[in-house]
Amino acid sequence: MQEQTSGMNIQIAGHGTSVDKALKAQKVIRIFSKVLIYIFLILVALFTLFPFYWMINTSLKTLYDYTNELPQTFWPTTVAWENYYNAFVGNDFMTYFINTLIVGVISTLLGVLVTILAAFAFAKLNFIGKDLIFTLLLATMMVPGELFQITNLVTTIQLGWLNTYIALIIPFLVSVFYIYLLRNNFKQVPNELYLAAKVDGTSDFKFLWKIMVPLSMPTIISITILKLMGAWNSYIWPRLVNATGIHGRPMTMVANWLMSSFTDPNTNMTHQPMRMAAVVIVSIPLFLVFVFFRKYVMRGVSRSGIKG
Repeated sequence: MQEQTSGMNIQIAGHGTSVDKALKAQKVIRIFSKVLIYIFLILVALFTLFPFYWMINTSLKTLYDYTNELPQTFWPTTVAWENYYNAFVGNDFMTYFINTLIVGVISTLLGVLVTILAAFAFAKLNFIGKDLIFTLLLATMMVPGELFQITNLVTTIQLGWLNTYIALIIPFLVSVFYIYLLRNNFKQVPNELYLAAKVDGTSDFKFLWKIMVPLSMPTIISITILKLMGAWNSYIWPRLVNATGIHGRPMTMVANWLMSSFTDPNTNMTHQPMRMAAVVIVSIPLFLVFVFFRKYVMRGVSRSGIKG
């Protein structure tokens, strides 16, 4: 009897040893997998951040270092902080910056207002042809936006909007994607809540601004940020409709100005370090917006994809 018991103990001990080995092997594999994942993420992050580093590195070089250093170095030989001052003070930078700020803020506010009203109509209101109209709007997302440029330009010319803020703001107030995004978020609010508010005599506008908007604020904030970034970085359309300016004031946006600035007309040489300094200055507002509001962007997009 004692021999059987000791044999069983040996078997249990051997089985326990094999289990411990298996657990240790799994732990090693898990740690090794995490190490590989972090190495991959670090490499991807460095690959992504390298253009930004190179932009800052170039902006701090003198023109002589930039044109005569072959190959280019990863740090400036002489740090030229004056590039930022000259880029900001000279070349009418503030004029183009104010143009971009006016267009970005006004188009964003009006665009978000249109998006909220349209999303609420398609999510909660009942009217004839609602599903058909929404389907047709979604179908327009399949058409490349460049195909609308010519028709929009012809319409802008016929209305006399060339070289004005109106041409930069009105044509792109409506975004079907943002309407679709916010409509999905609005549909997560139970219809019973909307019907109960109607029974209490609450108007649609009051229900929208008191209930729907606060509940969907993360999505609305993310739409606001994305729309502001789109207006800030707009290039093709402003170049088409605002080429000469009006009343002696150039209507060029910052993105268009950066492509044609800091070039000496006599030598046709571009001061690339000063241009990169201007690019850094222009990128700072969007960078700060993303840093402080990135969580709202992720939260708003993730919530809009969940069906309530």
